[in-house]
Amino acid sequence: MVIIDHTYVSDEMREKGTGSKLVASVVDEMRQQGKKIMPLCPFAKAEFERHKEYEDVLHKKD
Repeated sequence: MVIIDHTYVSDEMREKGTGSKLVASVVDEMRQQGKKIMPLCPFAKAEFERHKEYEDVLHKKD
């Protein structure tokens, strides 16, 4: 399992979809590796809520 506890995008890259692309890239990589993701950072959590297609890699608490 991978935990996303923080995301950072520099000021000049904000408002360009960079953060969303960052999370999508992690999702794709974890799919390939067969791992789950626990999004703890508020931005990553929001991305998982917006993108229901990420549910297959979402770590669910027992």
